[in-house]
Amino acid sequence: MFVDYAKITIKSGDGGDGAATFRREKYVAAGGPDGGDGGKGGDIYFIVDPDSNTLIDFRYTKKFKAENGQNGSGGHKFGKSGKDLFVKVPLGTIVKDSESGKVIADLSTKGQKELILKGGRGGKGNSHFATSTRQAPRFAIDGEKGKEKELILELKLLADVGLIGFPNVGKSTILSRVTKATPKIADYHFTTIDPNLGVVKTEHGDSFVLADIPGIIEGASEGVGLGIQFLRHVERTRLLLHIIDIASTEGRNPIDDYNKINEELKKYSEKLAGKKQIVVANKIDSMQDDSNLKELEKIAKKSNTKLYKISAVTGEGLNELFNDVAEILKTLPKEEIVEIDDKVVYTLEEEEEQFKVEIIDGEYIVTGPACERLMGRVNIGDNESYSYMEKMLKKIGIEQELRNKGVKEGDTVKILDWEFEWYEY
Repeated sequence: MFVDYAKITIKSGDGGDGAATFRREKYVAAGGPDGGDGGKGGDIYFIVDPDSNTLIDFRYTKKFKAENGQNGSGGHKFGKSGKDLFVKVPLGTIVKDSESGKVIADLSTKGQKELILKGGRGGKGNSHFATSTRQAPRFAIDGEKGKEKELILELKLLADVGLIGFPNVGKSTILSRVTKATPKIADYHFTTIDPNLGVVKTEHGDSFVLADIPGIIEGASEGVGLGIQFLRHVERTRLLLHIIDIASTEGRNPIDDYNKINEELKKYSEKLAGKKQIVVANKIDSMQDDSNLKELEKIAKKSNTKLYKISAVTGEGLNELFNDVAEILKTLPKEEIVEIDDKVVYTLEEEEEQFKVEIIDGEYIVTGPACERLMGRVNIGDNESYSYMEKMLKKIGIEQELRNKGVKEGDTVKILDWEFEWYEY
């Protein structure tokens, strides 16, 4: 079964907590702080699996979590870092953030590995906070929580040439004749439910990958039938072979078929509609008259499109067609359909300084990743930890932003679930 779409949830590992401990040894009356740091949480990577060609495994496993870092302990012992998690996906998989639809990674190269989410950083032990005036800090910093994301995985076939056209125009027969692929062929609509790939080797020694894209019907760009899934697979092909049933064996008009398919390509994507296309008039062995062929020749000439006459059943015209296809491919550059500025979009480092201050019903509400990170690592009930938090509010810029918003002594400030009264000092 070919699965080309999946929705999953991933979570990177939490960082381990730092330890608040003190050196305790015989004959050492007042040992100093010796709390070790927590270990870093595991990262999540996506890697290309050369042995996989579908996303079917993600139908049954939808949650992926990296290992948490271990807590630090006394004696300056650091916690062990959590193991990284490697998620294997087929070649040609695109990873998107389900909320924004933004592309995170495009895994279209053999051996490619992409860092998707970084694990939380380990907390610092109390030995980091010892100073000349504070020689026995009784607080440590908790580990940073890992990030959680819901992702969409889309698998787009990587093929040089795509066969497009209405159902039963002979695409599967062509594929079976020119490659070693063995698609199921029968006389009913949507014969090919899954895209099939085959390697064409010409008599001149050239080779390229050919994809039989399932039959596209009118309304496919709007999701009729399995249209969107089918059109998705066409996006990465460099050349389109538009197969026309010139004998009208299904009772449809070949000219209407040609126009309707191109209209669906245009509705789905202007870039897809602009791809180089060759018109292939198939089933010439079954033609009753040549009126449709002459009309198609006029249309092809007007649009400066090459037209080939073949019979997939008898093999007539196939060698000439695919020898020319091999030559045309040499002039077409391989391009990335998905344009990505950065392979990794979401990292904790990018988000940790983000916050916003809003005034709602007279209260100053502070939210954002920076607040979540800070409040998750301090203990409000501990005076020293509270003092550390106040310094961090100033360092991050939250205090200045509150002043910019007009906060005054006595105003209520709420940072996540913690509410306090602002005072000047």
